[in-house]
Amino acid sequence: MPREKGRIMVAQNRKARHDYHLGDRFEAGLVLTGTEVKSLRLGRASLADAFATVDDGEVWLRNAHIPEYTFGTWTNHATRRKRKLLLHRREIEKLDRATAASGRTIVPLAVYFNDGYAKVELAVATGKKDWDKRQTIAEREANRDAARALAARNRGE
Repeated sequence: MPREKGRIMVAQNRKARHDYHLGDRFEAGLVLTGTEVKSLRLGRASLADAFATVDDGEVWLRNAHIPEYTFGTWTNHATRRKRKLLLHRREIEKLDRATAASGRTIVPLAVYFNDGYAKVELAVATGKKDWDKRQTIAEREANRDAARALAARNRGE
């Protein structure tokens, strides 16, 4: 069976981009069981409440929801089990130092297949306050209005 090429997106965590200031980003491999891979290939996953932790020199993805494989048998996986992430030692140490600071966490941004391998994109994040969120929304709307005005001007209206 030939491997697919490129990046195939399975799930994104759009809420993380809204709720956190995102810092350094990392790409990590996922240690999965067979039915988890099959469920991901069907495009079924949710990162809504997911986060990652560093425990004893290993990084774990927690609370990510990968539903049971529909055609699985009694060997199906648990939907919200903790899953090990594969990173280089230096990256793990960097994540550990970053999360040692107060108010920082590791947030998964996306789950995807890269050249046939399941990957997760992680970011070191700091929580936003309510006024930060409102400011981000105002900036996005201002940019959208400016783009509309520029497009109308280019059309000659």
